Amino acid sequence: MVIVTRIRREVLTLPAAELGPDNPLPPLSLPEESHRVDERDREDLPRDMARGLGHEPLRSLLPVRIRDGYGRARTPRALDALVIENDRLRATVLPGLGGRVASLVHLPTGRELLHRNPVFQPANLALNGAWFAGGIEWNIGATGHTTLACAPLHAARVPAPDGGEMLRLWEWERLRDLPFQVDLWLPDGSDFLYAGVRVRNPHEHPVPAYWWSNTAVPEDRRIVVPAAEAWEFGPERRLHRVPVPAYDVQPPYAADWFYDIPDGRRRWIAALDADGHGLVQTSTDGLRGRKQFVWGSGPGGRRWQEWLGGPGTGGYREIQAGLTRTQLEHVRLDAESEVSWLEAYGPLSAASPDSVEERLELVLPRAGLDAVHTAWKPYADTEPGELLATGSGWGALEVLRADWKLPGTPFAEATLTEEQAPWRELLRTGTLPDPRRVRPPGPTLVAPHWRDMLETAPATPHTEYHLGVAQWHAGDRAQAVRSWERALPLAPSLWPLLRCLAVADQEYGQHERAAERFADAFDDLCRMLPHCLNGVGGTPTDDGETWTAACAALGREAVEALLRVRRVAEARAVWEALHPAIRDRGRFRLLEAELLLAEGRRAAAQAVFDTGFEVADLREGSDALGRLWARLGDEPLPARYDFRMRPQGL
Repeated sequence: MVIVTRIRREVLTLPAAELGPDNPLPPLSLPEESHRVDERDREDLPRDMARGLGHEPLRSLLPVRIRDGYGRARTPRALDALVIENDRLRATVLPGLGGRVASLVHLPTGRELLHRNPVFQPANLALNGAWFAGGIEWNIGATGHTTLACAPLHAARVPAPDGGEMLRLWEWERLRDLPFQVDLWLPDGSDFLYAGVRVRNPHEHPVPAYWWSNTAVPEDRRIVVPAAEAWEFGPERRLHRVPVPAYDVQPPYAADWFYDIPDGRRRWIAALDADGHGLVQTSTDGLRGRKQFVWGSGPGGRRWQEWLGGPGTGGYREIQAGLTRTQLEHVRLDAESEVSWLEAYGPLSAASPDSVEERLELVLPRAGLDAVHTAWKPYADTEPGELLATGSGWGALEVLRADWKLPGTPFAEATLTEEQAPWRELLRTGTLPDPRRVRPPGPTLVAPHWRDMLETAPATPHTEYHLGVAQWHAGDRAQAVRSWERALPLAPSLWPLLRCLAVADQEYGQHERAAERFADAFDDLCRMLPHCLNGVGGTPTDDGETWTAACAALGREAVEALLRVRRVAEARAVWEALHPAIRDRGRFRLLEAELLLAEGRRAAAQAVFDTGFEVADLREGSDALGRLWARLGDEPLPARYDFRMRPQGL
């Protein structure tokens, strides 16, 4: 019996941590980032690569917010999934989590072709925090894991070029203000999942673009690629050319290898087991780059893999495909233009590494893939049919503002939510409305057109706050400070403005004044809380999660700033004012150990480590645990705290 390709809804139940609320404080500074190239290397790089490395790197996460509200308590949770299946493959997609392809099963053999994570555990690896391991993810925006890693995308059924159905995923990427789509389909009888990708620039000016498709595969796979050399980016953060490493090489620390595929060669990368079976990913030539990432064989790499999947999950490595030769580059996307390509994912068996390309050409000819891409492109504009999932309302707001026509990716006005409501009012009336109730400020839009509207709107304290954030993002730091200072005399809530001014002080090296302003901001927030809580430590009457997130985020910043200038007693006062439930979090247990050490209570600080804690939002590449442990004594860092990704001294 012939099984017709179909798309269906399914529920995937996993042990899962809750994402929790976003951090309501605007990210005025970029988080710690390990993917930066040493300036000494640029002179020795190919000219186009050096140009891409310097092309408009990300300078701010705005208007996106940090996602750091998750923990590590996992309970069974039902995740909405969309399954695409024919008689050869079954792909399971998570539209609510960045459109991740969580599983790709070859039905005739029952083989899972991907690293399928048995848990959902966010960790601090995305540009804006929350990210999870496993499957195939679609990274757009800037160097790193996309800010949409744990965000919902729009999804719908769409006619496919072969007469069947595609699953379309689409959203508005906010770091670069670009709409994109991923069309997934399985032709009847096909051994390959096709992914047609399009990124559009509707603006009247060029925009930097970035894309890397990231596939997790089991760690024991042999990676085969049509290249003899690679650009290695290791713990020393130097980019240099090396021979392609042997398949069984596992360095002690995490490493990236960006393969230097010769011009004219077909673009592909395969991950095969010891018997020559596994996954191959290939694409049309527009997706130029190929990469492998490994966590490394050292204790830090092993700990990270356990952290992301749980004990006994099994390690993984990543194979990736991108628009540029390395993941550290961005390309120019011209005004009112678009870029598209076609990817294919499927099983491959080869007798030897040297025969992989021959086998690939036999089962999926290069010319055939190009023909499928050509056939798909007209269908990219086809309007979606049945809606299967809903993303954010930010794209609808931008379409409403500019009256853009984006065939194939409708951003319906019906998707606008409370988050977009004040900005829609600004667009309609020229006035940014004050919040109807006392609450932490909502997200700020920072693109030039929104900044222009804020500059001409009535100068209320609420508007001046948002204008200052937009000016800060634009690099006009002095004007941002003036906007925040202008708002202070009449503002009903001082703490959001004081906190922004404190960050500005830090940027200017005024650490004493920054600490004082952070402390004043936290005191003002504490004075606000009785109006929002039913008694001290009670249940919030309104926006409770948001208030708790604001208190935790600002309290942490205040303690850190005060410790930096050795105002230890004031740091202790802020710590004691935090709710016990906040102080019990792993991030704050680490902060408590630092505070105790600053007070000269070394044994008490040591006891915090001995009791045990987990910093749920520990940043990839951070050595905060190791640095603090080294200040406590000479004992080796316990394995549970060892997340080191670089040798000591680097």
